[in-house]
Order: sequence, then structure tokens, then C-alpha cells
Amino acid sequence: MPYRILANLLQVLAVLLLSPLAAGVLNRLKEIVQSKRGPSIFQPYRDLWKLFHKDQVLSERSSWVFRATPYVVFITPIFVTLLIPVLTAHPLFLAFMADMVGAGFVLALGGFFAALGAVDTANPYGPMGASRTRMVGFLAEPVFVIVFFTVSFVAGSTIPYIVQKHWIASPASFLEPSHVLLLAAFFMLILAETGRIPVDSASGHFELAMIEESKSLEYSGSGAALMKWGGYMKLLVLMCVYLNVLVTPWGLATEQRLAQVLVAIPLVAAKVLLFLLALVVVESSLAKLRLFRISEFLGAAFITCVAAMVSRLFTA
Repeated sequence: MPYRILANLLQVLAVLLLSPLAAGVLNRLKEIVQSKRGPSIFQPYRDLWKLFHKDQVLSERSSWVFRATPYVVFITPIFVTLLIPVLTAHPLFLAFMADMVGAGFVLALGGFFAALGAVDTANPYGPMGASRTRMVGFLAEPVFVIVFFTVSFVAGSTIPYIVQKHWIASPASFLEPSHVLLLAAFFMLILAETGRIPVDSASGHFELAMIEESKSLEYSGSGAALMKWGGYMKLLVLMCVYLNVLVTPWGLATEQRLAQVLVAIPLVAAKVLLFLLALVVVESSLAKLRLFRISEFLGAAFITCVAAMVSRLFTA
């Protein structure tokens, strides 16, 4: 039991401390691709430090939802970290409290509160971004359900640790069409859930074109820092699910020893770096679409999932 508690703490600390670095590396890589100088990879840490040392300004007309939203957005990725394999291939003592669907709903809770907090303000751009976010969520939920239904159909379970062991036990299944199509659909779902869908610029600050950024415009000080940090952790948690469960379920601690858990940190960081490179290529090579073409993008992800499930039926 002490080992499992320490391993869980190490997983949480890894997500807490490395998520701003992952965001900084992603921004730096995008600037390099665009032939710009760009900020340092440690700029997110400086931004968080600056925001935590600023006063928080709250409207007198805002409700408890606006005040509680930064904490919900910050806590939900930490809770999901306790359910998924971040550094260990063996389940820890909270691993079976929820499956991948439950973890997805916990992350969706943070997005739901972020949308409510944006609507709670008098700023017209907040509700605009919240309504667009709900539209993306409404279109992404069927994809979300069918992705994890396909995972359970292929691997026989939606518990992340069991799915991860299934892929390790049968490496040949990585080349199956159902698995390849599932990876493509899940990658498109990550783009939608993290605000990097091809109609939104995650680094843009033009109010009429923002989706994710507009929800946190009214926050300042520690509230803005928690919102940013929660967004960084959400991206890293989704990458860990994608990489450690579906794409490369190797490099994690297989024995109950803290030394192996510590060794797994640079190995997981290397996998995340490769994923960030692929994400930069996708973001930099795809032209931004019109807002109302979101349905086409997520419709393609849905059809890809259905094709993966049908392919699995034929191969089985």
C-alpha cells in the first residue's frame, strides 16, 4: 500500500510539473515551424508564477459557479491521473474506480463548468466561446462514445490498465485495420477536446475567432493561473491515455519498485515529445476551416470509428 500511494503521488506530481513544460515545448515547436523566434519552453511556468502573484478581480454580480470553476478545471485532470497509466503498467489502488468512459466524463465536467463560468459573466465574448464549445462538445460526444465502445469491443474492456495489457500481450494487433482506424479517430477527438480542432487557433487572441481562450477571458490572478494549468494538464492526460494505452504501451514501470517509476518519467517524456512533433505537423499543415465545418471534421472521426468496428467484425 505505501508503494501504491507513493506511485500515485509521483504520477500526480509528474502531470502537475511536466504539463506546463509540454505546453511550452508545443508552442516553441510551432514557432520554429513558422520561422519565428518564439518564447522559451519555460514560458508557461513564468506565466503561472506571474498570475499567482497578481490580485484576483471578481465581479460582484458573478455567482459561486464563476468562483468555483477554476478549482474544478484544475482538479479534474488530477483525478483522472489517478485512474490511468501515466508511469506504471500495473494498476494502483484507485485504478478501478472508473474506466476510460468515466475518466472522459470527469474531464467533461471541467469543460462544463468552464462553459458555465463563461456564461456567468457579462462579457459577450465568454458566452460566445461557451456556446461554440458546447457545439463542439455536442458533436464530439457521439465520437467519444463510439471510440470507447470500439476500444471495449477490440480489447474486451475499457479499464485503461486492462486495455494496455491487451496491446502488450498481442503486438500483432497494432497492425490490424481496426486499431489503426481507432488511433486516427482518437487523435481527432484529442484535437477537438483540447481546442486544437482545425477551426480554432489555440494561440490566437482574436475574440470573434476564439473558442477555448474566450472562456477564461474574465479570470485574473490565481483564477486565470488555475484555468491555464488545468488546460495544460488536460492535454497531457489525454496524451498519456493515447500513448500509454493505445499507441506505445511500453516504457512504463512493470514492477512495484519506485526506481522503475522514476526511470519511466524520461521514457514517457520522450513519447510525449514525439506526439507533440506529430501534433505540430498536423496543426501547421492544416488550413483553418470555417466554424460550421466542425460537423464535417467530427463526422469524419465518427465514420472512422464505425469503420474500425466493422473492420474488427470482419477480422474476428
